[in-house]
Amino acid sequence: MRLTSFTDYGLRMLMRLASAPDRSFSTAELAEEFGLSRNHLSKIMQQLARAGIVVTRRGGGAGARLARPASEFLLGHLVAVLEADQALVECFGPGKTFCTLDPQCRLKARLRSAESAFIADLDRSTLADIALAEPRKTA
Repeated sequence: MRLTSFTDYGLRMLMRLASAPDRSFSTAELAEEFGLSRNHLSKIMQQLARAGIVVTRRGGGAGARLARPASEFLLGHLVAVLEADQALVECFGPGKTFCTLDPQCRLKARLRSAESAFIADLDRSTLADIALAEPRKTA
């Protein structure tokens, strides 16, 4: 299974937030740290906020932080949230598919099973398990 760059960067952002749970991170700060587009990270942050994974604040203390302790977020759930709009194969997506094999396809069930096993395996770990150590400040 291959994850989208959206999910990859979403997980990186969450790892960074988990590394300093008492502090808020701005999208601009994260974009600079990761060398990515602020616009792209803003879209990821919005999806994470809609899912209740992060809370965002404007004004004083602006930025994003985890909505709950990192130990309460299962990795499989995070990946499922970030990959929500990305079907593994066309026939898993919303709407009508154009596959002529669909009425008799036996692959679809195997792929669903594999996808479920992938998420279940990730759910054996939490965000706390993969959180980054706070980077050291150099003098």
